Amino acid sequence: MPKILLVDDEEMNRDFLQRRLQKRGYEVVTAIDGAEACAKIAGIRPDLVLMDVMMPVLDGLQATRNIRSQPETKEIPVIALTAMAMEGDREKVIEAGCDDYATKPIDLPVLLEKMQALLERRGAS
Repeated sequence: MPKILLVDDEEMNRDFLQRRLQKRGYEVVTAIDGAEACAKIAGIRPDLVLMDVMMPVLDGLQATRNIRSQPETKEIPVIALTAMAMEGDREKVIEAGCDDYATKPIDLPVLLEKMQALLERRGAS
């Protein structure tokens, strides 16, 4: 069962995704901001991170940079979850170290495809 770290400051978003992912067999650990995600990630060793971009305390892009800077977590795939859909936004999240991104509102079938592709590439599906 792949373990997912779901990072989002909005409780409704966390709850929505957590329930749907658990229903599909994923183990889901949550964090409310990038700082909590960075504090938890090495200890829980998720197979994939779903990272909201716009959060207080530490935003998702900086949290992803922090994750990429640590030898024990740098290979964990990260999918940015963002309402940013303007030209150049995809490049910003990829430049920060995200492997892919999904726009909000989340299209669950599309997100699940992206997750599966990254998990298979990592051998954790």
